[in-house]
Amino acid sequence: MTHRAWLGLGGNVGDVELGLKVSLQAIHQSDGCSVETVSLLYETPPWGLLNQPLFLNCCAEVLTDLEPEALLVLCQQIELTGKRERIQRWGPRTVDIDILIFDGVEQADKTLTLPHPRMLERAFVMLPLADIAADLEIARRTVTQHLAALDTDGIKTVRHDGEWWRANSD
Repeated sequence: MTHRAWLGLGGNVGDVELGLKVSLQAIHQSDGCSVETVSLLYETPPWGLLNQPLFLNCCAEVLTDLEPEALLVLCQQIELTGKRERIQRWGPRTVDIDILIFDGVEQADKTLTLPHPRMLERAFVMLPLADIAADLEIARRTVTQHLAALDTDGIKTVRHDGEWWRANSD
């Protein structure tokens, strides 16, 4: 059975745009996964821990045969390949890949909480998610409705089309 999942990706250490491209391509090339749509790429202020460089963020819609936990393992493996180090919560990172929504699954355990527990508070997630899933309902409201309640000041578009991640794009 094919599942639909939405991922949030970001980073602020090294060549972040390249790291995000490589991560999206790795997901797309993984068995049982296909990246269907990618948002624009945004430069965003840090969240949580403010004294750090700006981030680049995007969201992606993925079709997958994997179950949520297996998709999480894949995302964590790709983070490690991208030299992700978990040193400080909300701290600097080369790449971070979060499962935001997985086929409407609701779960909360020590490994994975779905939908992502803080996504509705984060303009750096909701703005790119609105690019690719504006009418998707989360907690009885659309992504667009949730986004309208958030402060998007300081967020700038870096790439103006959703094809920026493909190998042949600049």
